[in-house]
Amino acid sequence: MTSDQTIAIVRPVPDSIGSCELTHMDRAPIDLATARRQHEDYSRALANLGCEVITLPPLHAYPDSVFVEDPAIVLDELAILGRSGAESRRGEVDSVAEALTAFRNCRPIESPGCIDGGDVLQIGRRIFVGISSRTNEAARSQLRAMAEPLGYEVIAVPLVECLHLKTAASAISEEAILCNPEWVDPAAFTGTDTIEIDPAEPFSGNVVRVKSTLLADSAWAGTNQRLVKSGFDVVEIHLGELSKAEGSVTCSSIVFSRQPLSHHASAHPGQGSTGRS
Repeated sequence: MTSDQTIAIVRPVPDSIGSCELTHMDRAPIDLATARRQHEDYSRALANLGCEVITLPPLHAYPDSVFVEDPAIVLDELAILGRSGAESRRGEVDSVAEALTAFRNCRPIESPGCIDGGDVLQIGRRIFVGISSRTNEAARSQLRAMAEPLGYEVIAVPLVECLHLKTAASAISEEAILCNPEWVDPAAFTGTDTIEIDPAEPFSGNVVRVKSTLLADSAWAGTNQRLVKSGFDVVEIHLGELSKAEGSVTCSSIVFSRQPLSHHASAHPGQGSTGRS
């Protein structure tokens, strides 16, 4: 494997997904077999885009565990282990940390900090953190203390009636975002180009970037067409059953560049720790 290989960590849909946490949506029946087929299609699409897909064991005791992005934030230099504002999700972290230790030194967010990976959007050396029901200012402060010595700027972003920052906005290049301006103010991303979603598709601001390709849900045809017309390469899959659990394409994987562990900064005390608060 080369050092520029893209890794995608995923986790299968648990038997218990029908009992998932819901914040902004009403509960609807989830067809487990269909959800699993859709997730398999998603994992296959990541592999077809050149990712090395690592599938973690299922966690049937954790209904939201398929949304594997939330327990960690992966930077080039280290991985930051989350502590969700949803207490029912905190047991998901350990197996994610175990997988990440092969690629990064890991450091945890400590109580009273709470953060989900879905609230963290990195564009170049800027890290935008959505302050939400799952992520608080105490966690942003801890993240800033870890990331700013490595040359990152950590910026708080207010949200309006959406679960996570990446429900409303996601990176589509190193200079641009896709954004729902009703849920997050594009002005928060100063100096960044913005493509606004089709207003008829409020949940469509969520895509996964794999190098120069965007993986998007086929349900959002209007927004996907806007991306194509703007010159982006879009690959479509469908996660309709997972969307009933407030899930989407970004939260169903952790995508990052493989780099030898020896290349990461090691001069920061505690980076090797994977302890939880």
